[in-house]
Amino acid sequence: MPGQPSAPVLYSFEDVPNLCESLANFITKAQSDAIAKRGNFTIALSGGSLPNNLKNLINHPDIQWDKWQVFFADERIVPLDHPDSNYAACAKAFLDHVPIKREQIHTINTALFTDATKTDPTGEPQDKEAAENEAVEIADDYEQQLVHTFAGANSARYPTFDLILLGMGPDGHTCSLFPGHELLSESARWIAEVEDSPKPPSRRITFTYVFHPFTMITSDHQLPRPEPRFQMCICSSRRRKGRDAS
Repeated sequence: MPGQPSAPVLYSFEDVPNLCESLANFITKAQSDAIAKRGNFTIALSGGSLPNNLKNLINHPDIQWDKWQVFFADERIVPLDHPDSNYAACAKAFLDHVPIKREQIHTINTALFTDATKTDPTGEPQDKEAAENEAVEIADDYEQQLVHTFAGANSARYPTFDLILLGMGPDGHTCSLFPGHELLSESARWIAEVEDSPKPPSRRITFTYVFHPFTMITSDHQLPRPEPRFQMCICSSRRRKGRDAS
């Protein structure tokens, strides 16, 4: 019988610097535990305000960058140097400033982009069928990167990240999973395409709820209280059934 999910743990901070310091220390502890057990550390990142909250990792003395494998919980279908790219945001905030090899950072395969996407990545696709096929192919390719990394590393039946870091939007969305969207019921695919994101850009790929990771959700939105508070929520649970990573 699978274990029951642990109750979320919510931390509240007076300001963003305190949140960032605590977050860096938490990541370092998760990293050290993972390396002690398996020799590496698998982490997934997202965009929004999260990348800037990770700047404290840059000079942290206990980070073992050579042991990291970095993925993205969601990504916009744009070039990797585009302002809307989650990879670009994380690279600018901290990845470009630390000694991690590029091959340890797993990004979408931009070689799969159509000419239309290369020319105008955030524009409305004129050929809907070609755009949909492109998005499906990009999502499937990213899933195969997961299969390769996790099956090759520890023969895991399902991708089991050591840590997934997510933000939360004002509307409650996380990754590119939006309230009321049909992808909330996806139970088979690890990675899915999004063609109709209510938040631009509209075309993305995202982790689905097949993932039940050791997740931390951070928010630097001020809560509606007399005094500002900033949140960090830690959730840990088992995974649902999914496809075999072999």
